[in-house]
Amino acid sequence: MNRVTDRVAIPNVTLESGTFLEEIELVYERAGTKGKPIILVCHALTGNHITVGTEDSPGWWRGLIHEGGYVDLDQYEVITFNTLGGCHGSTGPLSLSPETGQIYGADFPTLTVRDLVEIQFLALKKLGVHQLHSVMGSSLGGMQVLEWAVMYPWFIKSIIPLAITPQFSDYAIAFNHISAQAIRQDPNWQQGKIPKDGLGLARSIGMITYRSAPLFQSRFNREHDGDQYQVVHYLNYQAEKIAERFDANSYLVLLEAMNSHDLSRGQGDLEQIFFDWQVPVYAFGFEHDLLYPPEDIQKFIQDLQAFDKEARYIHVDTAFGHDGFLVEFDHWGPEVEKVLQQIDK
Repeated sequence: MNRVTDRVAIPNVTLESGTFLEEIELVYERAGTKGKPIILVCHALTGNHITVGTEDSPGWWRGLIHEGGYVDLDQYEVITFNTLGGCHGSTGPLSLSPETGQIYGADFPTLTVRDLVEIQFLALKKLGVHQLHSVMGSSLGGMQVLEWAVMYPWFIKSIIPLAITPQFSDYAIAFNHISAQAIRQDPNWQQGKIPKDGLGLARSIGMITYRSAPLFQSRFNREHDGDQYQVVHYLNYQAEKIAERFDANSYLVLLEAMNSHDLSRGQGDLEQIFFDWQVPVYAFGFEHDLLYPPEDIQKFIQDLQAFDKEARYIHVDTAFGHDGFLVEFDHWGPEVEKVLQQIDK
């Protein structure tokens, strides 16, 4: 298996907001067998481009993607970019602004999901990629997957969106708002310092929505160590971890990009989107997902099927809720493998 991490520069970028950037860079991981069909993977909110990684330092989807895996790197090549606005090497709030010579910080421009997809498309062209066998991803990554099908249907043969709906719900926007407020109300953020407490609280809010009540109950069962409930220790631990590995301004930028997710925005209505749909879609829904209810994903597929589109829904029975796409690969990885075999025919 070949595996490289590198970066690609894209000049003269105009965002949906109208903001012009002279040049941006995306870092990426490219792993698998050269010359084989290429799969683009799009990462979630706090993910990065290290999807595969190494045996000593595995990527976040290595349980799914490896040599002989459900996504077999002997049969495919997989590319993942750290998204624009991220904080793992791509242009984002931690980058220097060419206008001021200072780190962008809170002044980094507003992004949309369509911006993220457009930049990846331009980056792939720079890398000499002219067609994608499939695009797959979950949550924020899944938003990008769906937009790929609308924006560049001629460039891709299929999409595999996981844990995502065609529109970001008001319920989910509400949670994003609370998380953003937690960061912005931290006095450190207001003073241009690292808002460790606010970012940690935002992460705790997120973890409650990513997991399910049954999982919390079975895992913690009201256990108490004399000081705190174990569930509180867990949330505090997650809060401390996020401050060590993620930038608060990137968190805010990407939360706002998620809020923008609506396939029909500026495109008429969803019915028109479904009527014009061209790309085979294999969508996964995860039991107990609060943010992207599986029944809503199933309805999305049924709506496409009503227009005689090639679309299939795969349900994953899990107690992990939304975070099911990060664990229990043996539960749903075989279905991904079947989907890829179907696309190959």
